[in-house]
Amino acid sequence: MNTLGLVLLLVHVLGFSALLGGLLVQVRDPEKKVNALMRDGVGTAFVAGIGLVGVLEAGDSAVAHDKIGVKFAITLVLLVLIMMNLRKPRIPNGLYWALLAMTVLNIVLALFWNAKHGY
Repeated sequence: MNTLGLVLLLVHVLGFSALLGGLLVQVRDPEKKVNALMRDGVGTAFVAGIGLVGVLEAGDSAVAHDKIGVKFAITLVLLVLIMMNLRKPRIPNGLYWALLAMTVLNIVLALFWNAKHGY
């Protein structure tokens, strides 16, 4: 992977880190809401992910289209749900836990789907 691909991967990971941080910071709050970290994180992760796939497709890297499709779908749903609830003063607890579960699922898929670590 070239330098641009590595930079996009870093930005993608930082985006998901911000999204997860924005969710976890309010785990104990009785009323949950969409915050700026969640909004900026999911937007950054989405755009950087699309750019990363473009760079991988343009290069010699093998792209797991099934994995990319599933991650794209989950991230798109996250993006839509977060943007739909951005201006609401609070979100239902069920939606909050669904956002958290989809975020963690997306991270788990990135780490363990097609992992070739040898252990």
